[in-house]
Amino acid sequence: MLYPWLTDQIAFPSVSRAKSSGILALGGDLSTERLILAYNSGIFPWFSEGDPIIWWSPKERFVLFPEKIYVSKTMKQILKRKTFTITFDKDFETIIRNCQQTPREGQDGTWITSEMMEAYIELHKLGHAHSVEVWQDDKIVGGLYGMVVGGVFCGESMFAHVSNASKAGFITLVKTLQSYGIVLIDCQTRTNHLESLGGEMIPRNDFIKILEEQKDKKILPNDWGELEIKN
Repeated sequence: MLYPWLTDQIAFPSVSRAKSSGILALGGDLSTERLILAYNSGIFPWFSEGDPIIWWSPKERFVLFPEKIYVSKTMKQILKRKTFTITFDKDFETIIRNCQQTPREGQDGTWITSEMMEAYIELHKLGHAHSVEVWQDDKIVGGLYGMVVGGVFCGESMFAHVSNASKAGFITLVKTLQSYGIVLIDCQTRTNHLESLGGEMIPRNDFIKILEEQKDKKILPNDWGELEIKN
């Protein structure tokens, strides 16, 4: 199957041209300009070390509407007891490195290549990418990171070194962003973990419509350390 190859021009084919697999195009680069355009267009990169950059826009998008998040009784107790301390944008590099290095069941390696890690660290410095740190006994034991596009947060990866750490971080993130006006969490592809928290599939056209309505809004500061954290 043939896929379009990107050139040096910062542009993408229409997402309507994505194959049934969800692949839209190959190649190009991970420059900040191209990545910002990608996320504003409903496109994300996902590839392995040694492969060309693969750009995706699945026919169905796995998302979570903040008002639909499911918090179990167990998680409510964990959050109420403050089992974990949760911060935003305090140590982005540690979070993305842990997402890269933490082994995952059913996966032999990581899709967070060194090139990709450097690109998102740069996006963080520019105020586009953000992290959630989950602490216990003054150590980071879980967290996640992603991109903000106006009123949409695009989650990229999460990890946990102790039980419930990533859930606590994610729930706190969703509750906090909802209080500031974020209307959608883009989870990209389905996982059992996120489905248990309220994630659902929506058609790509519905996702793109929401993104178009929200992408030009400026509702969050560049430094999420300024946010009032909710849980």
